[in-house]
Amino acid sequence: MERFIDPRTLARVKDLPLIAKTVADGFLHGIQQSHQRGIGVEFSQYRQYEPGDPLSRIDWKLFARSDRYFVREAQRESEIIMWLVLDMSASMQQVSEASPPGWSKFEYAQHLIATLAYIGQKQGDNVGFIALGGDQQKLLPPGSGEPHWHRLLKMLVNLKSTGTFPDSVLIKSAIDRLQKNSLVFIISDFYQLYEELDEFVNQVAAGHNEVVALQLQCEDELSFPYKGAIRFEDLETREQVLVSASSARDIWLKALKKHHKKLLKFMRQRQVSLRTIDIDRPMDQALHDFLISRQKVRS
Repeated sequence: MERFIDPRTLARVKDLPLIAKTVADGFLHGIQQSHQRGIGVEFSQYRQYEPGDPLSRIDWKLFARSDRYFVREAQRESEIIMWLVLDMSASMQQVSEASPPGWSKFEYAQHLIATLAYIGQKQGDNVGFIALGGDQQKLLPPGSGEPHWHRLLKMLVNLKSTGTFPDSVLIKSAIDRLQKNSLVFIISDFYQLYEELDEFVNQVAAGHNEVVALQLQCEDELSFPYKGAIRFEDLETREQVLVSASSARDIWLKALKKHHKKLLKFMRQRQVSLRTIDIDRPMDQALHDFLISRQKVRS
């Protein structure tokens, strides 16, 4: 697992394109190491060999039978539109204390979106981006190629998380932009199933889209490592509460388990795939595990 990239190292690097490409390369290398075939690619047909074709594409068994050189052609199963939807609400500002200096959930989401978009454009997919938070709605219509990817990066670095998930008026405007037959990634902490967020997931999933919910968590939340008296603050309401860590730990972990069960049921009822990602673990490992899980479901 040495190929996977330590998030603590990446947190010291400020170059978003460099990090996205580095993580994507690690992810793609992991797929090769696992002997996985490409994403969305299938064998199409034979054609006669032409000078310049890679020798690796020659079908040598067919050559032995026919004494003629043929190469295998492959084509994408279909061109898809990949939509990347980012929850910009203030709760995404949470920073994990498990492995300083670390990313906040929002920073992790920015790098995750940049990486997914980079992989998508390398495959030739059209990639669109929507960011929702407070009274903000930021949109980049679907496009392909590296110049489009750089436009997405420019938009990403200028975003700030604020407020709560936006109201139904902005949500409807965003949903209307989503095209049918798309692969939609929704990146959020999903800790509070707001009525607006419920409505957004409901309407997106109701179309002819494949929807994937990527829930960002951190080690602090999963293990509750705190000791003594500790003050917690709601990043959206700014409400604070002082608690004893020892007495609050069991209550928190039970509440977290209950919430995850409720969230999982909510997503399953809408045929939305839910994937939990620990932001304190390498991102390319998370992407690798996600792809393997998708292949198992489809096999």
